[in-house]
Amino acid sequence: MKTVSLFLLVALMSLVSLTVKAQSAPRPTVIGYYSGDSVKVSRYPVEKLTHLIFSFGHLRENEFFLNKRKDTLLLQNMVALKKRNPSMKVMVSLGGWSGCATCSPIFANADNRKVFARSVKKALVDFGADGIDLDWEYPAIQGFPGHAYSPDDRANFTALIKALRKELGKRYEISFAAGGFTEYLEKSIDWKQVMPMVDRVNLMTYDLVSGYSTISGHHTPLYSTAAFPQSVDRAVTWLDSIGVPVNKLVLGAAFYARIFETKDTLDHGLNRPASFKRGLSYKDFRGLTDSAGFTRYWDAKAQAPYSFNPHTREFASYDDSASIALKTKYVWQHHLNGIMFWELADDKESGGLLDVIDETLKKLF
Repeated sequence: MKTVSLFLLVALMSLVSLTVKAQSAPRPTVIGYYSGDSVKVSRYPVEKLTHLIFSFGHLRENEFFLNKRKDTLLLQNMVALKKRNPSMKVMVSLGGWSGCATCSPIFANADNRKVFARSVKKALVDFGADGIDLDWEYPAIQGFPGHAYSPDDRANFTALIKALRKELGKRYEISFAAGGFTEYLEKSIDWKQVMPMVDRVNLMTYDLVSGYSTISGHHTPLYSTAAFPQSVDRAVTWLDSIGVPVNKLVLGAAFYARIFETKDTLDHGLNRPASFKRGLSYKDFRGLTDSAGFTRYWDAKAQAPYSFNPHTREFASYDDSASIALKTKYVWQHHLNGIMFWELADDKESGGLLDVIDETLKKLF
């Protein structure tokens, strides 16, 4: 009887400790990128976001530039959503996978960096936005095929952040989207110099198996496996090991699937010779159901779902409600800044993955 009572007391104390910890810790940020329709953005539950990121602004010569026909209306509508969620920050993003063709040569020049920083501030003031997210893919290493890159990009990226912070002051937020894979982490950024000047870094811990891969695999796993070491946990652990403050790290989740066509049907298509076939938004995941010939599996080591159709030899890697809940809990357990995802337009307008994040956080805070 005493043993049972002691067990109950220990369990109660642990519960109280976790509750106090959750109540004392700041609620994590929830950040969604958006590149979709300017009208449909209002259909999403933006009340569940802390940040909404306009994707993407462009670099025209040495200035931040918005396409007047499309971009201007979208950004205006995104800022207008702050009436529904006054505490939400609306950020503008530069670049994207194919949007930084001239970043390397332009940002190599100090005068260009100053002009760019001034143009960013003007855009933020004109539209009533709250900061900039740099999505340069990638400084110092190869990114989009044909885009220029140089070893000097690493130092120039630091200088760019410095120019932006000097121009924007403390009024506006600065973040950047960082590759979640080893080469980027080790070569692209001078973390010691950059992190004190930014509010957070959005880790793109997705596309870790890219469209250029010849082997199928988890493109956004929580943990590493022997077959594929890249993962959310590996990126976070490595950055923590070099002194990057974890309370500035934002974990990245995928609201879409990457589908590969495998050469055979062994191991349900996982880690097999394959070629990338297509992407699929979470809102269209009915195409991955049993009725479509797919079977869902769970990798207990990677803590990641995947599906396979043996008839078409299609392998799908993605986040779903189970893995999103685990990633959200990981943010809390490791005291990270928050969770972000690409992208809101891929989600369901209701009952989607953003709702899973919100529901999970409500249980923790």
